This record gives sequence, structure tokens and C-alpha cells, in this order.
Amino acid sequence: MPSRRADPLTFEVVELIGDVVARYHVEYEQAAGRHQLTGAQAKVLTMLSLEPTPMPMRKIAQKLRCEPSNITGIVDRLETRGLVERLPDPADRRVKLAAPTEEGLQTADRLRESLDFAREPLGGLSTAERTALRDLLRRMLG
Repeated sequence: MPSRRADPLTFEVVELIGDVVARYHVEYEQAAGRHQLTGAQAKVLTMLSLEPTPMPMRKIAQKLRCEPSNITGIVDRLETRGLVERLPDPADRRVKLAAPTEEGLQTADRLRESLDFAREPLGGLSTAERTALRDLLRRMLG
């Protein structure tokens, strides 16, 4: 039985996913730059803006799959710009939480609004097609 990886259709799908991801990253970096942010700063700010409560620094690092020391530097720069604030964890004062400020929430909203690459092509799909795509992507990610 031939390997699924050698299947031409699977190979084409993998290549297309790679192309979508590459185009998304390029646009994301450009959008971040228009807001005087690096891509990493934009990702942290966006993540924090979507969370209902302040997030521990270690959890941010885990979600972004990077070292906590990297997150410290990113949050430092966001805090200097007034986009993020650090708070002590009420349950453990040794733990630092990060939360977006009002200006940070507004910047994250403007950043998301400026990302047209995915929105425009997805807008051409029906609700059923977008739902199927979402469900397939979730299934692929486990």
C-alpha cells in the first residue's frame, strides 16, 4: 500500500496549506509594522486582547511555543508603549499576569481589521463551506 504522503493530492494540499500560511505571515508582519509592532508583539497583543482575564506570562510562552524570557522582553516593549500592563496574580504574587490596556485593545482591533488576506477569499465561500473548512482544520489539528 503506498504511503499517504506520496499521494499527489495530499502533496498538493500540503503545498497549498504552506502557501496560505506563508501569505498570512507576510501580511501579518506588514499589518504589525503599520502599527509600529513586530510580528511577535502583535501576536502577544492579539492573544491578550482575546482573553477574558489577564494571562500568566508562562501561559503566553506556552501558547506561542517560546521561552518565557522572550515573552518578558515582548511584554516589556508593549508595556512601554502603554498597550499592555503587568499585574500580580492575586493567588500567587510571584506570578505576573499580562493584560491589554484600553489602548492595547483598540490597537489589537485595528490590527485584526487590517488583515484582509484571509477575510476576502473566505468571504467568497458560503457559510457551509467556511464551516466545513473550519471543521476540517480543527480535525487536522486534533
